[in-house]
Amino acid sequence: MNLSIDPSIHQNAHFENVFIAEEDLEERVWINCEFLRCNFHGSDLSGNNFIECNFTDCDFSQTTIKGTGFREVVFSNCKINDVNFSVCNPFIFSFSFDQCVLDRANFVETNLNKTIFKNCSLIGTNFEQADLTEATFENCDLHGAVFFDSILEKTDFRTAHNFNIDPASNRLKQSKFSGSNLTGLLQRYKLDIEFDQ
Repeated sequence: MNLSIDPSIHQNAHFENVFIAEEDLEERVWINCEFLRCNFHGSDLSGNNFIECNFTDCDFSQTTIKGTGFREVVFSNCKINDVNFSVCNPFIFSFSFDQCVLDRANFVETNLNKTIFKNCSLIGTNFEQADLTEATFENCDLHGAVFFDSILEKTDFRTAHNFNIDPASNRLKQSKFSGSNLTGLLQRYKLDIEFDQ
């Protein structure tokens, strides 16, 4: 299927096994669409709007999404490496991620209020100055993820692992942690913490 010659507005459509890699698909609207095993790797989706869409088993890595809007979009088991979400349309910006690889993604200065990250790899992902109020990191790997001047109030880190968050450089009021992962808050102090066996 060649989406480059299709209409600019797609509604209630199903796309399966579509290879869209490195295509230019700017300024399109997708409403209530399903994408299954589609390859967007390296595509330019700038100015697109995805409304209530689902992406399953898709490769979204290195996709350009300048000015792109996402409203109530669900990513499941997708590769989303090296994607810069900080240049998206901030007024159409809500999604959830389940079993996704978001390594080295950029969420600098974004509003991720109540966003759910479930069973995700977020290695090296940048959350500087992001608003993660009431967000959830359920069983997520945050190794090397950057939190600086971030709003982490009521954020749920209870099952997250490998994070390094400096309480002095972030807002952590009522954040949720488990006793087993508190070391991620204390690394800057270089403490020798032992746990009872």
